[in-house]
Amino acid sequence: MVSVTIAGLSVDLAGRSVLRNVGATLAAGEFVGIIGPNGAGKSTLVRAMLGLVPPRAGTVCIDGTDIARLPPRQIARALSYLPQGRVLHWPLSVERLVALGRLPHLAPLSRMTGADRLAIAEAMRRADVIDLAGRTATELSGGERARVMLARALAVGAGGLVVDEPLASLDPGHQIDVMELLSREAEAGALVVAVLHELTMAARYCRRLLLIADGALIADGPPAEVLTSERLAAVYGITALVETRGAAPLIVPTGRLGKQ
Repeated sequence: MVSVTIAGLSVDLAGRSVLRNVGATLAAGEFVGIIGPNGAGKSTLVRAMLGLVPPRAGTVCIDGTDIARLPPRQIARALSYLPQGRVLHWPLSVERLVALGRLPHLAPLSRMTGADRLAIAEAMRRADVIDLAGRTATELSGGERARVMLARALAVGAGGLVVDEPLASLDPGHQIDVMELLSREAEAGALVVAVLHELTMAARYCRRLLLIADGALIADGPPAEVLTSERLAAVYGITALVETRGAAPLIVPTGRLGKQ
């Protein structure tokens, strides 16, 4: 399994400060949600975790090793990444698409081994897409596509899974399917980090939330401690009903502050 330590992380993009002095330690077996308003720096944070954008200051370490000293292939084998969008350009079969998850393990022009094929089959089983194996990926529904792309990420066999807006464009039922899948991965020992906009889903499934606003880490802790009405007002500029009688907060936005 894998752990990630972020210390004093600051990132500039196009001459603009996007992240400022962010720090957190993320452990194996955690399901961590990264939340915050649009433009807060959430996607930049996960990209910096993966070494895809360089920091202006600070460090990111995977299992104690600074990622600046790790080759990209080794980072990809430790942290599997599913970016937002999930756009498919090529009419590959689902099985071939999931097989692309094994690329970090393959040398140029090498053939897949039996271990690779077992990893692909296991990823498809965990994502419940075995029955889609022969389908053309570009013809799938949104919910099917989401599970297939997660299967591709799982096929890497990494100790950590980083997903950016995995619930985008999904109906409530498929959102639950995806969050259940991610939760099972964390329960099995993986570090799961997800950028999320759906606050109630984040509160229900994540055991820990990082709240980002204006490039800074505003709060880090259990959902009930992070998602207070006062903090939602300060960060999102909304009034909200925060129901806390259940196991996790239920968040119902009721209005925009300053507007009738």
